[in-house]
Amino acid sequence: HVQLVESGGGLVQAGGSLRLSCGSSSGHTGRMYCMAWFRLAPGKEREGVAAMWTDDRTSVVADAAKGRFTISREVGKNVLYLQMDFLKPEDTAIYYCAATRRTPGRGGLLSVLSYEYWGQGTQVTVS
Repeated sequence: HVQLVESGGGLVQAGGSLRLSCGSSSGHTGRMYCMAWFRLAPGKEREGVAAMWTDDRTSVVADAAKGRFTISREVGKNVLYLQMDFLKPEDTAIYYCAATRRTPGRGGLLSVLSYEYWGQGTQVTVS
């Protein structure tokens, strides 16, 4: 069983930064094809923030986060990071990491339907 765990959330002032991390609690997840970050804000649907292919580390970032957020992965491990800079109150949400062993579906890398493994989320609050 694969279980992802996020960490690094917290309370931040507008303009501040946070770095989120995500890894497998078991440490033996097998090869993940893609990993991603999603967020869920109150009253909104879960949206993709950033995603990457683990082999070549090619990434995509949502327009709302482009230029402020950076997704990365630790070499040789299924550990995912999300560096968030210039945070805004609109970024307040629960942030989830996700992973898939398959090729993403027709929805693309930022679609929730493309991922079968999820973490429990970490709260990010920007004031």
